[in-house]
Amino acid sequence: MVRDAEATKKRILDAAEEEFARYGIAGARVDRIAENAQANKAMLYRYFDSKDGLFDEVFSQRVIAVGDATAFDAEDLPGYAARSFDLYEQNPNTLRLTNWHILERGDAALDVLTKAHAEKLAQIERAQSSGHLPTDRSPIELLTAVRALAMAWHTLTPEMNRVPLPDAARRREVVAENVRALLA
Repeated sequence: MVRDAEATKKRILDAAEEEFARYGIAGARVDRIAENAQANKAMLYRYFDSKDGLFDEVFSQRVIAVGDATAFDAEDLPGYAARSFDLYEQNPNTLRLTNWHILERGDAALDVLTKAHAEKLAQIERAQSSGHLPTDRSPIELLTAVRALAMAWHTLTPEMNRVPLPDAARRREVVAENVRALLA
């Protein structure tokens, strides 16, 4: 049997994403990840050193995928928010992993996340300087509000989810409308 290291690593990352999204870091079990990836624990630790290291890699890859899928454009924050809504709608693991990162790894600054935020904030600052965005809020205030609006429908409490919700297209439209109102 010929080993394919990249295929094994991908299976481990895929299995780990599901495990971490469901159970968080503390609740995730390396045995389950290895079993679901059809790999052994030794290979998992060889590639990722630790469970925290594996989580950081899974989350870093999710951050890169989010950036690729949402195409941040400071001059089109309503469009960015709508694309972010789409991503959360299509891949609920994104917000689950984000929440676990905040809860369990909040002190561990990931370079990919730090870089992504710095680039977005710099774009917003440039758009403000050129008159494309209002200056009554700082770049971090704008980015935080836009992200919160994009995530809002995906962070409802179970009680709110019992109320009939508008369909996804309408929820997406509301996200973009709210961002436009924020910028008006």
